[in-house]
Amino acid sequence: MKEIKLHDKIFTPYINKRQISLAIKKITQELESYADNKTLVFVSILKGAFMFASDLAKVYKKNAVFEFYRLKSYEGTQSTGEVKILVDINQQDIEGKDVVVLEDIVDTGNTLEKIFEELSKKKPKSLKIATLFYKPEAYKKNIPIDFIGMEIPNEFIVGYGLDYNELGRNLPEIYKLKDVKKQRMADIVLFGPPGAGKGTQAKILKDKLGLKYIATGDMFRHHIKNKTELGVKAQQYIDNGELVPDEITIGMIKESIGDPDSHGFIFDGFPRTVAQAEALDKIMGEKGYIIDALLSLEVPEEILVERLLNRGKTSGRSDDNEETIKKRLKQYHTKTAPVKEYYEKQGKLYQINGVGEIDEIHKRLYDIIKNLKLRE
Repeated sequence: MKEIKLHDKIFTPYINKRQISLAIKKITQELESYADNKTLVFVSILKGAFMFASDLAKVYKKNAVFEFYRLKSYEGTQSTGEVKILVDINQQDIEGKDVVVLEDIVDTGNTLEKIFEELSKKKPKSLKIATLFYKPEAYKKNIPIDFIGMEIPNEFIVGYGLDYNELGRNLPEIYKLKDVKKQRMADIVLFGPPGAGKGTQAKILKDKLGLKYIATGDMFRHHIKNKTELGVKAQQYIDNGELVPDEITIGMIKESIGDPDSHGFIFDGFPRTVAQAEALDKIMGEKGYIIDALLSLEVPEEILVERLLNRGKTSGRSDDNEETIKKRLKQYHTKTAPVKEYYEKQGKLYQINGVGEIDEIHKRLYDIIKNLKLRE
């Protein structure tokens, strides 16, 4: 077993074929003892448990029926906390029967709770849970886990049916995410004029890559709402109709970055001037970080105006009108656009076509990010 790369992440060998086989043998013996003379209905949870269910079926010696159920709760390496049923099961297939759910892994228990709740409505005679892998440190629910193949630490794993953004399911062994302290994530500035779609794309990338999202708008609202020292100062300038000075904005940015960690950053709405870009480089350097790329969404002005006017119909924003939009775009070209040249001189500027469907633009951005050669 060697290290492998899936999308943007490196995974190291963790659990080999023999260990998996022994775990399946253990759980099969316990299930056969439980079954006695009963015919069990095994409900395999797709997609992850398909390999586990298949190998268990090959060694399970008693009568059994196999059904399939599909849910979704993960995006990238993080549980979303929201579980959706994608493929349901008919009530007559399990009503009045002894049912055992086959899960590939139980961690937070969010998926399991949904499964237990929905299958219980279909009135099985009994409902038990069997999982190949179990993370006791991560489990937050009260539903008992009846059959466990192997307990593991709270590591993100792939292989043997488990995936990272759909890759890795076909691996015959288990791999774990490499120590993120040794695997630095990209630090990115998402850039563009008003209406370019920075906020939308930044949030998609944040969720997909697990980046820390720093948006100036959110940052100002947080400080002002909580009446922090920086927030009070910023509010005074805003109340007087003045621009908030760079030193206040930079102070908020510095606080938002915090102590060094390994998650990577995506900045939205900052830096807006060359002075802010220089300050950001200094802050990042002091904390052991470096900006890897400025991704600039390029959109023709007539499309920007159209987008902002359409947004103004529902946003309630007073600055989404034709007169103010033109002023904002003019300010962008005079004060903000030179930031591109600053990063271009560092070899970090990437210009992306920002016209098209949201998914199309996301793919253009993601293709650049996953091929970045990170600077140490």
